[in-house]
Amino acid sequence: MATNSARGNPIGAPEGPSKVGEGTPPPVSTEVKGAVKVAGQADGPGVHSAGQDSTTAPAETKVKTEKELERERKKAEKNAKFLEKQKAKQDAAQAASAAAASKPKKVKPQKVEEDPLPEYVEDTPHGEKKRLKPLDDPQFKAYNPIAVESAWYEWWEKEGFFKPQFKADGSVKDEGSFVIVIPPPNVTGALHMGHALGNSLQDVMSRWNRMHGKTTLWLPGCDHAGISTQSVVENMLWRKQGKTRHDLGRKKFIDTVWEWKEDYHKRINNAQRKMGGSTDWSREAFTMDANLSAAVTETFVKLHEEGVIYRANRLVNWCTQLNTALSNLEVVNKELTGRTLIDVPGYDKKVEFGIIVHFKYQIEGSDETIEVATTRPETMIGDTGIAVHPEDERYKHLVGKNAVHPFIEGRVMPIVADDYVDKEFGTGAVKITPAHDPNDFALGQRHNLKFINILTDDGFMNENAGPYKGQKRFDVRYTIQDDLKKAGLYVEKKDNPMKVPLCEKSKDVIEPLMKPQWWMKMKDMAKDALEVVKEGKIKIKPETAEKSYYRWMEDVHDWCLSRQLWWGHQCPVYFAKIEGEVCNPAENTLWFSGRTEEEAQAKAEKALPGKKFTLERDEDVLDTWFSSGLWPFSTLGWPNQTTDLERLYPTSVLETGWDILFFWIARMIMFGIKLVGEIPFKEVYCHSLVRDSEGRKMSKSLGNVIDPLDVISGISLEKLHEKLALGNLHPDEVEKAKKYQKTAFPDGIPQCGADALRFCMVNYTTGGGDVNFDIKVMHGYRKFCNKIYQATKFVLGKLEKDFVPQKTSKLTGTESLAEQWILHKMNAATKEINEAIPEREFFKATTALYTYWYNQLCDVFIENSKALIQDGAEDEKLSAVNTLYTALEHALKLIHPFMPFLTEELWQRLPRRPDDDTPSIMLAKYPVYDPELDNPAAEAAYEMVMGCSKGVRSMMAEYALKDEAKAYVQTYDETAHKTAIEQVQSIKSLSGKGITSIGVLSGSEARPAGCVAFPVSSSAAVFLLVKGRVDIDSEITKASKKLEKTQAAISKQQKLLADPAYQAKANAVLQEADRKKLGDLESEAKGFEGTIEQFEALKLE
Repeated sequence: MATNSARGNPIGAPEGPSKVGEGTPPPVSTEVKGAVKVAGQADGPGVHSAGQDSTTAPAETKVKTEKELERERKKAEKNAKFLEKQKAKQDAAQAASAAAASKPKKVKPQKVEEDPLPEYVEDTPHGEKKRLKPLDDPQFKAYNPIAVESAWYEWWEKEGFFKPQFKADGSVKDEGSFVIVIPPPNVTGALHMGHALGNSLQDVMSRWNRMHGKTTLWLPGCDHAGISTQSVVENMLWRKQGKTRHDLGRKKFIDTVWEWKEDYHKRINNAQRKMGGSTDWSREAFTMDANLSAAVTETFVKLHEEGVIYRANRLVNWCTQLNTALSNLEVVNKELTGRTLIDVPGYDKKVEFGIIVHFKYQIEGSDETIEVATTRPETMIGDTGIAVHPEDERYKHLVGKNAVHPFIEGRVMPIVADDYVDKEFGTGAVKITPAHDPNDFALGQRHNLKFINILTDDGFMNENAGPYKGQKRFDVRYTIQDDLKKAGLYVEKKDNPMKVPLCEKSKDVIEPLMKPQWWMKMKDMAKDALEVVKEGKIKIKPETAEKSYYRWMEDVHDWCLSRQLWWGHQCPVYFAKIEGEVCNPAENTLWFSGRTEEEAQAKAEKALPGKKFTLERDEDVLDTWFSSGLWPFSTLGWPNQTTDLERLYPTSVLETGWDILFFWIARMIMFGIKLVGEIPFKEVYCHSLVRDSEGRKMSKSLGNVIDPLDVISGISLEKLHEKLALGNLHPDEVEKAKKYQKTAFPDGIPQCGADALRFCMVNYTTGGGDVNFDIKVMHGYRKFCNKIYQATKFVLGKLEKDFVPQKTSKLTGTESLAEQWILHKMNAATKEINEAIPEREFFKATTALYTYWYNQLCDVFIENSKALIQDGAEDEKLSAVNTLYTALEHALKLIHPFMPFLTEELWQRLPRRPDDDTPSIMLAKYPVYDPELDNPAAEAAYEMVMGCSKGVRSMMAEYALKDEAKAYVQTYDETAHKTAIEQVQSIKSLSGKGITSIGVLSGSEARPAGCVAFPVSSSAAVFLLVKGRVDIDSEITKASKKLEKTQAAISKQQKLLADPAYQAKANAVLQEADRKKLGDLESEAKGFEGTIEQFEALKLE
C-alpha cells in the first residue's frame, strides 16, 4: 500500500504474509484450548457479537459461524493470558516458567549480523567512464555514497563536459549564455559550510542552464588573501623554525608562502571536486597569476594617472598585531554598555574599556584649570589642543590661551573655539589628539595644531611620549591615571557606553595612526555603481541586500589601498629621491607609477627635468580586495581583449554571501563600469550565513566549523577532536571546542555523501534569515538519496532485458488513470522547478523535487504500479512500464543539478530511448513543461481514488479490523460517481488485503447500515461495516469529540469568510479555496453526525 511503502516493505523487496491476520495463524497451545473451552461454558458472547445484546443468552442450538468461532478464540486467548498473569502473582518462579511455555509466540527469524563493508576500491582507470558494477554487488546493494560518487567527476572533467560549448563559428549558442565566476576562497585552509552552500547554489544554476542548452561557464579560482595568508605562514614559521619573516628576508619569505599556497590550493580544489562542482578547471584563476597581476598593475597605473589614486598622510586603521593598515570594512566595532574587560593580543591581563576618565589641565600662567574627559586615557600624551564651543560663556575668556601638559615638558596646548563641540555634553571642553583620533584630525587641520604621533607600529610608546617611552599603550592607560592622581589633576572615572574597534583578523584593538598611504577616490565611481542598480541593470536579491547596498554606497569614503605586508601585489609605484634635496615620501608629486620600472623612470624624467634622482619602489602591497574587485573580467583575460572577454562578459549572476556586499560586490561593480565600460554581472544573489545548530556564528574557537569533506565521508568524534589539536587554538579554546563537539556530534558526523550535502544546503536557502545547520537534518537527506536509489533499483528490476523505451515521452492514449496522474504531477513539478530556479527560489525548487520524488513517485505511483504490472493485461503492463520509465527518467534529470553523482550513476543504468546517444546526464536536455500532460481531471479523479483507499485503511486501523472487512464508497456528484464505478478495483487493491468487497453508492441512496464513515471530500465519503465488531458506546464518544472539534473549525471558517476585511483583501482564488475548505469541513461534520446516529441506531438493533 502507498501509505506503508516507507515502513517495513522497501521498494523492490519480496512481498508475503507479514501482518497480523495474513498467512497461517500461529498454533494454539493446550492451555489456550482449555481456556477457550472454559470461556465458552462460562461466558455469553462479548460486546462485539454481531446482532446480540450483551445481556442476551445465546441459543444453545445455534451453529456458530467460522467468524464467530475465530472471535471467541481470540477472546479466549486474552482470558488465558489474564489467568496466567494471576497465576504468576501466586507463584512467580513457576508462573514465569509456565507462561514461557504456554504463551503463543511468534517465531522471529534470527537477525543475521552483516559484516561491515570493506573499504570501496574503484577499479575504473582514472578519467575513464565508470565501470558499472551489478546492483547485487555488496557495495551497491544499498545506497553507498562513497561507491556511487566514485570515478564520475574525473570522467566529466577529462571529457570536457564543464567547458562552455559554442557554435561552429565560435559564437554563443542560440539558447544564450550563462556565466558565473566563483567567489574565490582564501588560499588559507580548508573550505567550510559557507563555501558548501555557495558552491551548491552556483552548481545548481550552472548545471540547470547547461542542461537547457546554454553556453555555460562556471569559472573557478582562489584568492591570495594577503593578510590571512601572511599571518598563517608567519605563525607556522615561528612554531616550526622559531623565525620571523625578517629572518628570511622578503624574497625567501615570499617563496615560502608560494610553497605553502600550492599545498593548500590543491586541498581546496580537491574539496571543490568532491562536492561535484562543474567548474571549468582549464580556466582556473589565482589572483596572483601573471595575467591577474597584470590587470592589477594596469588598474593602479591607469587610475593613478587619472588622479583617482593618490598619496596622502592620513589617519588609518592600524593593527599593531599584524603591523598593517586596514580599511573600515576590515574593522569590527564591538558594542559595550559600560565597563568591560577585553582580551587584547600581547597582554597577560584583560584591559579595561567602556569607561570615561575626567581630568584637568592647568591654564598657563594661572591657577585656573579646565576639565576634559577621554575614553582612551593613554592618548592624552599626544594632546596638542583643547576645543570649546564659541558661545560657551564658561570658556570664552580662555579661548586663545594655552593649557600646560603635565607630563611632557615644554608642551603647551592652545585653547580654540569650534562649532564641532557640543557644549551640553560632558564639561563642554574637548581634548584634541590630532594624530590619533579621526574627529580630532579634522579639528587639528582647521586650527593648525601639531600632529604628534606617540606610538610605534607595534603598539609601544615612542620618543614623543616623554617618560612613558617604551611602555605598552594599554599599560600606560593605567599608569597615566595614577600619575594624574599624584598630580592632583584626576577627577573621576565613570562607566561609558562605547564602541571598541577590533581587527577582524587578529582581534587586536585598532589604533588610528598617521601614515602616508595610497588612497582611492570613491564618490564618483560609487555614484555610477549606485545608478546601475537603481535603473535595474543589476538586480540584487534578496531585497534586504539591495537596501544595504544603497545605504553603504550613499555614504562611501575614500579607500585606503596600502597594506604593510610582503605577500600580495606590490604597489607598482616608485618614489623619486632627488639628490641634494630633502624629499617627503608623503608628497604625492614625487611618486611615479608604471607598468614597468622603465615606464616610471620615463615619467619621472619628464616631471623632474635636469634633476638627478633614484627610484625606489614602494614596499607596501595593495589591499587584497583591490585584485578581487577585478575578478569578473580579469579572469576572462582583461586587460587583454580576449575572445572570452568578448563573448562571455558581462557575466550572468554573482552568487555570494551578503557579508561581503561592500568588501567585494560594490567594488566589482565600480571597477567593471570604470575599466571595462560595462557592468560585471546582471544579477547578484546573496545567500545567508551558515550558523551552527544553536544559531551561533561558526568559529574555530567554538569548535563548530564543519569541513564539508567530513560531512561527505563521515568522521568520528575522536578524529574531530584530533583536528582541533592541529590548528592554532589556545589550549583553553580547544577544550571549549571539544565540549561543543561532544554535544553537537556525540557519535561524530555520519557519512552523508556529496549529493545529500548539496541538496540539504540548497533546501536551507529560503531567501530569509541565516541558516542554522543541523547534521541530523542533513543525514535525513542521505535517507532521501537512499529512497531514490531503491526506487530506481525497483524500476530497473521491472524492465525486461530487451526493453526499449518509447522514442518520446508523449502520451500514447492507453495510459491508466494512475499513469495519467503521475505524468500530470511530473509535469507540474517540472513547471514549478523551471520557474523557481531563475527566480532564485531554491527552497521552492527542492520542495517540489522532494514532493514529486518521495510523495508522488515513490510512495504512490511506484507502489501502485505493482498491481498494474503484476495483474494487468499485457498492454496495461507495457503502458505501466513505459510510464514508470518516463516518470523515473524525468525525475533523475529534474534532480540532477542538485544531486549530480547519484543521478549519473542511476541514469547510466537506464536503457536509452531510440536515437539518444547523450553521453552523460549532465548534457541531457532538462525537462520542460508540456501542456499535453496537464490533466487536472485525472489528478482529481485519482486523488479521490487514493482518498477513498486511505479512508478505508484509516478506519480499519482505527477499529482494529484485520480481515473480512466490507466497505462502501458513496459519491455526491456525477463525476465522482463515474470515477468510483470505473476505479472500484483500484480502490479495493489500494485499500489492502483485509477488504473483501467495496460497493459504490450514489448520493441519492441511503447511507449503508452498520457502518462508520470517513469523509474523503465534499464529493465522496467511504464507509466501513463495523456492526457487531466494535464497542458502540466507546465509538459514539470518540465520534462526538471529533464532531465537536470539526464544528469549532466550521465556526472559525464561517467567521473568516464573513469578515469584510478578508473579503476586501483576499483574492478570488484564496476565497474560493477557503469556501471549499468550509464545504469539506461541513461534509466532515455531517459524516460524524451520521456516524453517531448510526451507532445510536445500532444500539437499538
